[in-house]
Order: sequence, then C-alpha cells, then structure tokens
Amino acid sequence: MRKPSSHVRYMVGMVVDATGSGMYLPLSLLYFHHVTGLAITQVGVIMTAAAVVGLVSNPAAGMLIDRFGARTVVIGGYVVRAAGFCVYPFLDDGTVMFMAVLLVALGDMSFPPAIQSFVAEIAHGTDRDKLLAAQRSLRNAGMGMGGLLAGAALALGSDSVYYLIVLSVAVGYLVAAALIRTIPTDRAAPPPGARITRKGGYRLVARNRPFMALSLLNVPTAFGYMVLSVSLPVYLTQELGASKSLVGVLYAVNTVGIALLQIPVTRRLGAYRRTRAVALGAAVFAASFGFFAVLGAFPVGTAVIVGVFAATMVFTAGELLHGATASALVAHTAPEETRGRHLAVYQLSWAVPIALAPAVLTALMAVSATGMWLLLAAGAAVSALGVLRLERHLPEPAVHPRPKPEPTGEPATVES
Repeated sequence: MRKPSSHVRYMVGMVVDATGSGMYLPLSLLYFHHVTGLAITQVGVIMTAAAVVGLVSNPAAGMLIDRFGARTVVIGGYVVRAAGFCVYPFLDDGTVMFMAVLLVALGDMSFPPAIQSFVAEIAHGTDRDKLLAAQRSLRNAGMGMGGLLAGAALALGSDSVYYLIVLSVAVGYLVAAALIRTIPTDRAAPPPGARITRKGGYRLVARNRPFMALSLLNVPTAFGYMVLSVSLPVYLTQELGASKSLVGVLYAVNTVGIALLQIPVTRRLGAYRRTRAVALGAAVFAASFGFFAVLGAFPVGTAVIVGVFAATMVFTAGELLHGATASALVAHTAPEETRGRHLAVYQLSWAVPIALAPAVLTALMAVSATGMWLLLAAGAAVSALGVLRLERHLPEPAVHPRPKPEPTGEPATVES
C-alpha cells in the first residue's frame, strides 16, 4: 500500500498533538488542584514560574536546530513532554509538581521554533504558506475536538478520568513524534568550513536588523492575540455584565472560524505580498480592539451582545490574515544556515507576551478597560505601519509568495 505523503503524515501528527492538548488545557489548573490538593492560586503560581523558567529552552532549541536539524528537536520535545505527562499522575506536592511542569514547559517552549524550522525544511514557496495554513486550521479543529472529548470524559464523574486524560496526552505526543520521524527533510548541509552552528549564531541574528525589527514589531500583535483568553472573559463578565456562557460561545466562533477559513484565505493571499497581508491583519486587529472599546460606552443589552459577536468576528478576520502569513514571512526571512536561531529569537516575541499578558492586561484593565483596548489598538496599528515600512528591507522571496516575473519587454502591470 502506498505510504501517505510527507505533508499528510505531518498534518496527522499535528491533529494528534492538538487533540491531546485540547483535552488537557481546559482542565490543567483543575487537574493539579485535584491531584495535589493545593489551592488554585498556588497551582497558578507554580505553573507560571515553570513557564518563565522554561523560556531558557527557546535559545537552546535554536542552537540545537542549527546543529542537528529541526526534526530531531521536534521529536525530542515531544518525548520530553510525554515524559512529563507520565509523571503527572504521581504528583503529591508543589515541588514535584514544579519539576514535572518545568519538564513539559521546556518541551513546549522548544516547539514553536522547531516546528517552524521543520516546515521550512519540508515545504518551499507558496507550498510553505499552504502547509502553515493547513496546520493552523487542523490544529484549531484538533483543539476543539480535544476539548469536547475532555468534557465528555469529565461528565462521567470518575477521578480516574483525570489520569486517563493526561496519559492519553502523553501517548498522543509519542504518536506525533513517531509520525514526524518518518518524514524526510531536505535540510541543506552547512558550507565547508563553516562554524555557524557552534559560535556566533545569535550575534549574527542580532546584526540582522530587518529580522530583529520584524520580531520586535510582532510584540504588540502577540499581546493582541491574548485577549480571547485573558482580557475578553473579564471584560464581558465584569465590565459589560454579560453571561459567563458567552465566553465559551465567542471562543468557539473564533476557533471554528480559523478551522474552516484559514486554508481558503491563505490560498487567496498567495497572490499578494506577505508583508501587505501581515500589515492588514494587524490593522484589522486594531479595528477590532477599537470596536471592543466603543462597546464599553453602552449599557448591556441585545445591541451590545451583537456588537461583541461582530468585534470577535473582526478579530478572527485579523487572525486569518495575519497568523499563517506572518509565520511564512518570518520563515522566508530567516537565513537557512541559522534558521533555528533566527526563529528562536522570533518566537521570543510570542513567548514573552504570552508569559506577561495575564499580569499586564489585567493590570491595564484595572486602571481602565477602555484604555486597555485603545492601547492594544495603538500597538497593533504601529505594528501594521512598521511592517509596511520594513518591506523594502526584507528579502524578495520573503515578501513575494510567487517569484516576480522576469522582464520581457511587455508593458508593466500593476502589482498587488
């Protein structure tokens, strides 16, 4: 029987991975509270501390990717996370919990630069954009499926369900690792005599000013991505007085929208410059945040609820324009010889906002909810303008999904 293509095996691995994550993430705090007896606040502090310490695996992953290849690091991260989840059923105090969660955090933080580098090794040109879009779509679907499975399992009311879920996640990681291991890559060998994989790699990244600027411009947008999980639930329930059940519905609107529309949207964006799509996505984010800010001026009612749904759909449109295209833009901008280090630096522009968002966004909201939304809107707008200004300094293959046609003497056509 004919073996499935590399891209099919890759996507199956991503779905298995995401389904396991979707089963675990909604109940992570509850799980550790259940098995250790610690207060929810103590569990939260331990998990945050482990995540912050786990950031050290990001630069380490960059060096390992450049030396051993992305596939090795992806597989290693899966195995490390599986080992951590296998320990979870045996936790009995905060210290052991911290060590186990740290083990998983190290694998989690190494994953983004490793998987982006891996995609860059197995897909090129517009195929890379399409694969990243399919990955975002199917991972959202897998996360949703995992959440439904976890909800159904917990409805059984058995304590053993908690252990079954975490062990299922561990098995899922090992299955994903086995699938990734079967996928060949076309990673180029380093030039003769080159020592880029050992010393000076991050100095090379620091000297790549366009890439560093692209990474810094992503920081305000990355904070914006966190509003669905951090800001919006609090804003809806405490500022607008909406029902808590609305939070889950809005999350479903976003998740289903990405799952259904990411592939066709990215296919259409293939005709345009990646920088323009990324900038437009950030601008649409800014519009959605402005929309949320305006809603706070009105008393809760049907009109406000409809407005919340509209603002969430605008936010989802920004994510569809920005997400996969930004990943492709960065992967094409990073030089192949030090791609791992470059992508590790870029992923810090996601990891740091993700770690800081709960504290920063809730503090801003305590001062002024409207001010928080307007500040997020301003940050996204600056990001959009910055990417447009940076466009001429980026490599042409990164900006243009399809190679520009050679001059033929024909009258020039207007470029998208």
